[in-house]
Amino acid sequence: QVQLVESGGGLVQAGGSLRLSCAASGRTFDRYSVAWFRQAPGKEREFVAAIRLADRNTRYADSAKGRFTISRDSAKNAVVYLQMNSLRPEDTASYYCAAHPGGVIYGLLGVPGQYDYWGQGTQVTVSS
Repeated sequence: QVQLVESGGGLVQAGGSLRLSCAASGRTFDRYSVAWFRQAPGKEREFVAAIRLADRNTRYADSAKGRFTISRDSAKNAVVYLQMNSLRPEDTASYYCAAHPGGVIYGLLGVPGQYDYWGQGTQVTVSS
């Protein structure tokens, strides 16, 4: 069983930056696919970014391209980051980390059902 713990959320002004972390307890992320999703109040959960750690392929939602970067900690292969720059009020949401123990097909990286493990979420609030 993999437990995922997110951290790094908080309150930031528009234009600011935050770095979210997703840590796996009990194991490393070797060859996993790891994604970030977010959910704002009253809205459906939406895909933000994903990485396939076996080949380091990444995929981003259009809203995240050019502003967010997903990466892994090369020293500790049990942490995946989401660097968020140029934050906007519409980025306000709870952000969730999800993981699958293998390579998700690239075209399905944004599908929540592809992931077996989920964290509890971390809140990001961007003020205008």
